[in-house]
Amino acid sequence: MEMFDAIADENEVIAAENEARREQIARCKPSKPGRPVGAERRFLAVERAKLAEMKPFRKVTGPATRQAIRRTLRAALNSAIAQQLITFNPASHVESESGKRPKPLLWTDERVRRWRETGEVPGPVMVWTPQQFGIFFDAAEGDRLYVIFHLMGTRGLRRREAVGQDWHEVDLGAGLTTLAKEIVVDGWDPYESEPKTDGSANTIGARQHEHRRAARTQGPSGQGTRGLGQRARQDTGKVFTKEDGSWIHPETVPETFRRIPATTDLPPITLRHLRHVAATLTHGGGGGVHPVKETLRHSTSTLTSYTYTSLHPELDREIAETAAKLTPRSRRQPPNRPPRSRPIRRTQAHPLTHRSRESPKTEQRPSRPKPTRALRSRS
Repeated sequence: MEMFDAIADENEVIAAENEARREQIARCKPSKPGRPVGAERRFLAVERAKLAEMKPFRKVTGPATRQAIRRTLRAALNSAIAQQLITFNPASHVESESGKRPKPLLWTDERVRRWRETGEVPGPVMVWTPQQFGIFFDAAEGDRLYVIFHLMGTRGLRRREAVGQDWHEVDLGAGLTTLAKEIVVDGWDPYESEPKTDGSANTIGARQHEHRRAARTQGPSGQGTRGLGQRARQDTGKVFTKEDGSWIHPETVPETFRRIPATTDLPPITLRHLRHVAATLTHGGGGGVHPVKETLRHSTSTLTSYTYTSLHPELDREIAETAAKLTPRSRRQPPNRPPRSRPIRRTQAHPLTHRSRESPKTEQRPSRPKPTRALRSRS
């Protein structure tokens, strides 16, 4: 129990340090667009030096992680009980809040407008729409890790799977790749490892254009060595490498991902949430739960259907219209509504059967003739 209390205390420290770093970042921004004046430049230099000394952003240990720690500890202590090393498992009596997975939410127009006004993110897991994902692709077009982001956003690759791909597991002609290796981090040191589950070690399909683009920019045999000059390029056999051929550190991918959307007006998401984008695109393209499960390589479809299937608005409206059309309806007038009167159609009157509405013309009498001679007046 003391261990979980220490985790809670550390979470409070991390939250306070993250908030202090956000406030310091706000102080490092110039007050007006353009080049600041000399006095403001000196002030910003001091504030940025303070920011460099602060700890980077860190994640708190959430409820799901604490539940995973409790499960691991309980299993280890149960094994010790089976070996008669101990007689009591204290982890079985530890109470912790539920580690329920958050549901992903789409960045709809209304949520984006609210975020721009208040700066508040609606939920812990946010997903771009296909249109927003296209804007990100346009911004990442010239980046060396463009193909990694494309594979993560369309085929659901994890970060460690993307940087651990080997060229001998890629079939450029068929557009297939087998995820047989991963690069994970121990502290800060990367090392190569097998996939954590059998389902992760699977063969997936991708566009041949992306594989060929990776071959041009990265190169399995010394290609993609722009800027190297006469320096020798390491042959590590990895698809995605640095310019000298060495491994890409897994932390380089999220750092680059955070930098690219900052040049656009896109709402924020994390690198991990690109898997949600891949699930949404697959589902919106007509795939059900099973194709999404195969794309993300889950062991069961329960996790897929609960967490990763966010409908974009166009598909949601289409489903609503389809459901409404399946319901039979009669053409009767609803009660408490007077029947609609039909408009009276006026036809042109027939000259033989109807009297004309025009007033008849009257004949003028002929004028009397004037007398030829004047009458004699009486005397």
